[in-house]
Amino acid sequence: MVLNSLDKMIQLQKNTANIRNICVLAHVDHGKTTLADCLISSNGIISSRLAGKLRYMDSREDEQVRGITMKSSAISLHYAESDKEYLINLIDSPGHVDFSSEVSTAVRICDGCIIVVDAVEGVCPQTQAVLRQAWLENIRPVLVINKIDRLIVELKFTPQEAYSHLKNILEQINALTGTLFTSKVLEERAEREAESQVNPNSEQGEQVYDWSTGLEDTDDSHLYFSPDQGNVVFTSAIDGWGFGIEHFAKIYSQKTGIRKEVLLKTLWGDYYINTKAKKIMKVDQAKGKPLFVQLILENIWSLYDAVLKKDKEKTDKIVTSLGLKIGAREARHSDPKVQINAICSQWLPISQAVLAMVCQKLPSPLDITAERVEKLMCAGSQTFDSLPPETQALKAAFMKCGSEDTAPVIIFISKMFAVDAKALPQNKPRPLTQEEIAERRERARRRHAEKLAAAQGQAPVEPTQDAGALEMSPQGEEPKGDEQGLESETPKPVPPEGSEQESFIAFARVFSGVARKGKRIFVLGPKYSPLEFLQQVPLGFSAPLEDLPPVPHMACCTLENLYLLMGRELEDLEEVPPGNVLGIGGLQDFVLKSATLCTSPSCPPFIPLNFEATPIVRVAIEPKHPSEMPQLVKGMKLLNQADPCVQVFIQETGEHVLVTAGEVHLQRCLDDLKERFAKIEISVSEPIIPFRETITKPPKVDMVNEEIGKQQKVAVIHQTKEDQSKIPEGIQVDSDGLITMTTPNKLATLSVRALPLPEEVTQILEESSDLIRSMEQLTSSLNEGKNNPQMIHQKTQEKIWEFKGKLEHHLTGRKWRNTVDQIWSFGPRKCGPNILVNKSEDFQNSVWTGLDGKASKEANRYRDLGNSIVSGFQLATLSGPMCEEPLMGVCFVLEKWDLSKFEEQTASDLAKERQGEGDTRSGGDEQQELQDYGSEPFEKRASQRGESPLTDCYGPFSGQLIATMKEACRYALQVKPQRLMAAMYTCDIMATSDVLIIPSDPFWVPTTEEEYLHFGEKADSENQARKYMNAVRKRKGLYVEEKIVEHAEKQRTLSKNK
Repeated sequence: MVLNSLDKMIQLQKNTANIRNICVLAHVDHGKTTLADCLISSNGIISSRLAGKLRYMDSREDEQVRGITMKSSAISLHYAESDKEYLINLIDSPGHVDFSSEVSTAVRICDGCIIVVDAVEGVCPQTQAVLRQAWLENIRPVLVINKIDRLIVELKFTPQEAYSHLKNILEQINALTGTLFTSKVLEERAEREAESQVNPNSEQGEQVYDWSTGLEDTDDSHLYFSPDQGNVVFTSAIDGWGFGIEHFAKIYSQKTGIRKEVLLKTLWGDYYINTKAKKIMKVDQAKGKPLFVQLILENIWSLYDAVLKKDKEKTDKIVTSLGLKIGAREARHSDPKVQINAICSQWLPISQAVLAMVCQKLPSPLDITAERVEKLMCAGSQTFDSLPPETQALKAAFMKCGSEDTAPVIIFISKMFAVDAKALPQNKPRPLTQEEIAERRERARRRHAEKLAAAQGQAPVEPTQDAGALEMSPQGEEPKGDEQGLESETPKPVPPEGSEQESFIAFARVFSGVARKGKRIFVLGPKYSPLEFLQQVPLGFSAPLEDLPPVPHMACCTLENLYLLMGRELEDLEEVPPGNVLGIGGLQDFVLKSATLCTSPSCPPFIPLNFEATPIVRVAIEPKHPSEMPQLVKGMKLLNQADPCVQVFIQETGEHVLVTAGEVHLQRCLDDLKERFAKIEISVSEPIIPFRETITKPPKVDMVNEEIGKQQKVAVIHQTKEDQSKIPEGIQVDSDGLITMTTPNKLATLSVRALPLPEEVTQILEESSDLIRSMEQLTSSLNEGKNNPQMIHQKTQEKIWEFKGKLEHHLTGRKWRNTVDQIWSFGPRKCGPNILVNKSEDFQNSVWTGLDGKASKEANRYRDLGNSIVSGFQLATLSGPMCEEPLMGVCFVLEKWDLSKFEEQTASDLAKERQGEGDTRSGGDEQQELQDYGSEPFEKRASQRGESPLTDCYGPFSGQLIATMKEACRYALQVKPQRLMAAMYTCDIMATSDVLIIPSDPFWVPTTEEEYLHFGEKADSENQARKYMNAVRKRKGLYVEEKIVEHAEKQRTLSKNK
């Protein structure tokens, strides 16, 4: 097939029904990029001889060196079948676990995928991961079993053994698919049961639980891979061949006279042919061979056998019988693999088998399911029914995928990737015409003649007009002069900051409408809410975009450049119809990693990408020369935008931290920083291990497993004194760990206690972080008056009360009585695994107060001061006292909150105002001004006669409350047994966020007689928890208590003093 022109691709983009957006997914080294090379060679973009060797889609140098794909890249291919022409947007994705985030970006903008499995290695961990990602995004998979040649050449399998091996691989993949399907059905059934329990009209009575209910009634036959369904192809990409059983069914139906439909059902499976009766029978005969072995595999095995053994006579016979023509070069080649490739690529072309399966079995953009559309539009814990009616109406535009002018333009950007500005189409040198080439040749000839004349001392008196023009050019060089003359005809845009600038292209897909160059469009951030916009603009959107009121997380931009993605190349486009994959230029100032673009502000942002791997490898980086810090900061910002998975931030200690998914990913990021984005030399720390801080119950046994309290204690008075010296004067510590602190201005007193949460509760809090975040957003909008409790959707309320019920189920007993109802906040960042409980009698408030529509007067009266208490709690949970790491599994109880002195002072201030003693503020002395809290609250209180709200509006008293609450929480932790928590990672598929509490106490010293005998007075054996704590404190620049010199000896000089 010849190389298609750009005009042909533009024409194919308009027929949405014949577009296929697919990605290639597999474990590392299972042959994705080689398969992509074979498909690309069918379009004439690369030579078929180089397919598998060139690795066309791996455009980075480190990809070619390592031999693995590190980024997703797209290319558009043309495929013709009978009278139909298809446009296939193929995305090659990485298989290495470090780059699984690139798989997520590819899967989101596709409708189908090719799962590639190595015939020798079978199903591997990353195969399971990519299959699950495809399942979560509701895209349809097809299967390619690759490297069949390894069964012949390496494992030396017979055709019968190879058939059994391939059957086992299919069973493994189908078992994975069945597991995903079963879990989905059971989840849906559990949701229906939960709804029926909420519904009072549900049937009552005794019900027998059967886990298989619902599975028997659901049809899942279309989900599984089977060659007779046409969704499995057997290939050897390196040798250039592949087949589905439909190809052989067509051949053998003509030869044997058996109907093609019968052969399609029997070519795979335990079916045998009875030569006497000329019938296909399903009988397990000892002598019989399955049709797949007899009619397909044995022919391929015999071809390999003849070529590898260099049996020229048999090879020529096979080639003649197949009706093929092999070139003289391939026939004489000493490498048998070249001959196999030449024969098989003509007999069983891999591109024909794979692309035919893709076009027949995978859906077009028009076939997007309603389930997938609803899932894309519902972020967090939202449900589709809870969205505004204007937003729900957009579902029809998704399903229709229309290109009319009235259709809303909806585009999703899955990632941003960096390209060299010189690689952009508008910056590439234009090819010269024949007239320009002739003109340049004439100029070069004249100048050469002038140089010869000047060398002989016979320079012409009057230079020619052309030569004069060349001499007047700024550089005095012919190429520059010529280019300057040509640029007057076709001006070329120049990058603003030189040719070395990196440009960012958005990797995107049009879901609805036509994307046109120069079109104005909204950029919707992940936190954008269409409900806020609809409340501000209730009468439609007829006004121009510039006149619309500002809405948080929404910006307006222009589509500057549209590109057709062709692997390593980009082609300029004027417009892109719906259903196509494209690149968009000029959005680097509006989009960080991913975003939703839409012409209608009622469109919600798409659900965030589902990343399988969590970034876990942290390093601190700094420039080798401190003066280059600005370049490093700028480079890290660019790296953060160019990589979907990397995390970049500056810690409170000033460290610039880079968080990556693994060692290979880290190395790639560091190379990009040095060579592309920052272009400086950098120093990299050892990997940073993240810890969490927590507290535990007091231990029942000591370090030598003796029960505490039953052995004779040694008086360790110095240790008690040291413990007491850690807590400053003025802070009361009760025997049960209650900390009482007063603010510096003595107007408020806080009493805080720290308790360890049960493990089950900590796990529930971690799993429900999205729901807690939604609760926080709802509560804040209710407090600001933007919402009322009736507008909260029923399903969201049901999830909230279910979450509350789980907490009540696990927090039982006298110690936890009424604790759940008194939860004031979660932390850190208001959605973490720690809770703040308010047991103060003066002020009752909780996270559930606004959600049930019962807002108390006290809550409004104390709101501003209460926010200061919560802020102090958030700061305390964000950085613990041991080594400034976040807390986990801790409950802080606010036992007492005494504001009587503050209320007295407020009352006296109000009395002075009411008496009208002089001006409101001019008569007050300076000290009173410091203790009061700004003029604005006084104006509010002057206007509100009656019960005055206690507000401080970010004045000095609020700051003192925040600091006091933070310190009280830290001291409450320090009087309890503190522990570090280290992350535990499972390696079966991916890293998970499970944690392990390190059992040893980092502050432990021997206290009992047995511990003294076992460990000695100094306890010289290394305390692992203290070692971890000190290492983190050193890295952060915190004070570390350690002895620099131990067992020092006096130095003696050996020589005598003279």
